[in-house]
Amino acid sequence: MALLDQLLSGLTGVSGSPLRGVLMNVLGHGGSQTGGAGGGLGGLLSSFEQAGLGHIAQSWIGNGPNQPVSPQQLQTVFGEDQVQTMSRQSGMAPHDFLSQLSQHLPRVVDSMTPNDRLPDEGTISV
Repeated sequence: MALLDQLLSGLTGVSGSPLRGVLMNVLGHGGSQTGGAGGGLGGLLSSFEQAGLGHIAQSWIGNGPNQPVSPQQLQTVFGEDQVQTMSRQSGMAPHDFLSQLSQHLPRVVDSMTPNDRLPDEGTISV
């Protein structure tokens, strides 16, 4: 079982959630299809930086409290087309999808970066 799969399975509220598959795509290898600029965690961070919200994502990676992210901010990061695609993949309405994602994404990214930095390329596999 891949590390990302193990992380998502261990997080309360994510393991049985429709978000699980979308998070696997965004944070794994399929990010370019579902929202990460270049794919994976690095692509997600890049998308946040391009939206002027890099400080929020950095708080999830760094030591200290995780800053919250709102559904509206996620809409800005991913854009309308990507939100529509991801919400369809999750089987949720876009508003519900963004609301759930805003609750879970900070914890998932925080769990993926226990050493306060992005994992090495290829460390997270799906």
